[in-house]
Amino acid sequence: MRLWQRLAGALKDKNSVWAAQLSRRTSFRNPDLEAAVIKATSHDRNRIDCKNVQRVFQWVRTSPLYLKPLIWALTMRMQKTRSWIVALKGLMLMHGIYCCDLAAVRKMGRLPFDLTHFCDEHLDPYKAFAYDAFVRSYFAYLDQKSAFVCMEFHKQSKHGKKTEETLIEELEKLQAMQDLIDMLLRIKPDHLNSREGLILEAMDCVIVELFDVYSKFCKGIARALLRIYDIGGKMEASVGLKVLQKAAIHSGQLSIYFDFCREIGVLNASQCPKMERFPEGYIQDLDRIINGVDEKENLKGDHHEEDKAIVPCVNAIVCKDEHKGADGLKTVITEKWEVFDDQIVFDDRTKPAFSTNPFEDSYTYSIVPYHAVHNQVLPDLISF
Repeated sequence: MRLWQRLAGALKDKNSVWAAQLSRRTSFRNPDLEAAVIKATSHDRNRIDCKNVQRVFQWVRTSPLYLKPLIWALTMRMQKTRSWIVALKGLMLMHGIYCCDLAAVRKMGRLPFDLTHFCDEHLDPYKAFAYDAFVRSYFAYLDQKSAFVCMEFHKQSKHGKKTEETLIEELEKLQAMQDLIDMLLRIKPDHLNSREGLILEAMDCVIVELFDVYSKFCKGIARALLRIYDIGGKMEASVGLKVLQKAAIHSGQLSIYFDFCREIGVLNASQCPKMERFPEGYIQDLDRIINGVDEKENLKGDHHEEDKAIVPCVNAIVCKDEHKGADGLKTVITEKWEVFDDQIVFDDRTKPAFSTNPFEDSYTYSIVPYHAVHNQVLPDLISF
């Protein structure tokens, strides 16, 4: 039965490519680009055509004029399909397009297609349920992320990069990022499909995304706390307290999520060390501000005498273990107090050493583009 489905899917893809190549070139349609999208989102569940995936990314990076025919082709593909394989590959392709970080993509807004009620019509309903749920949760995150990115783009265009956000705006942005983290944590395979190769590839993309969002959140909460201690009132401290309380919950949820991903064999999850528990000191400080206890000087201490702030830090460092060979890695946890400049600087050169696409050994591509370098761990809120 599976062989027949594979043959039927291959025939559908071949007919779609043939129809696309015969189509008329317009401002909305590009036959070559449309054919590449079809090949990149084929019905083959055992491999991803990374060559055509990268061709799509190269078209988008070449000129924003290619974005309109690309979105049209992908939208038509997503609206017509009733295969979870095609739908999931299309979502990963859309995810990669957002990772290209182009202005034309950032201002696009919500996704142009809707998979909220997606159902696979080629599987038994009992088996299809797990795949449908995975596709829907992945779509829900990308749709919400698209709206968030568009909102931030228009906000920067309106106020300009030189205009600093108010403290309340910064805290609201952090709450929106926490909502994104919640939606990412819902993207989780069921026991029926947890060993599916395409699902594991999608989970690799999710891990990369979760690392990126959580890293940005950590940087944002560090800046927000310093501003609350410096100029914040009771209202700002109250919102900040809600953010920290939810962040403490996320710390435990992330640890469980990464452990689950390691168990099912998600390659990128193996690069993330175990999460450390979030310290209670910051929550207690915000409680004092909300309750009207005048300890602002105690919160700042003498750290601002030289325009510096001291924050507790637990560093998790991934380094080479001489006892495990040249490629062996171990996690070293150190507890100490560190002094940082008031304007915290994070080195963007350090990113996780994520894996390449497990389906295509002949290509060193991933369906979601990233720049892989070594010696980086998943940051936690305690590493301000």
